[in-house]
Amino acid sequence: MGTIGFLRILAWHFLGLYDYGPYWIAIGFTVAVSLLFIVLWGTLSGSFIPFILRRFGLDPATASAPFVATLVDVSGLIIYFTVAAFFLQGKLL
Repeated sequence: MGTIGFLRILAWHFLGLYDYGPYWIAIGFTVAVSLLFIVLWGTLSGSFIPFILRRFGLDPATASAPFVATLVDVSGLIIYFTVAAFFLQGKLL
């Protein structure tokens, strides 16, 4: 997914569909690395949260889709902005 995200930035930039400016590579890497970490975090948290809840004596069924989706969405924004700050510091930020 990260590669597809980077290739989309590359294609749109060179096809003239969107002008990302001189920092298009940094923007592409931001999107690619963010996608990589967000998908990895979503997969790991979705599979480990039920085990963690069971370990604490709670019902693992409470780790239902809305709970995991909300957790991944909120933490995904934090991951994205952290990666963007890393790659775009001094360029666009």
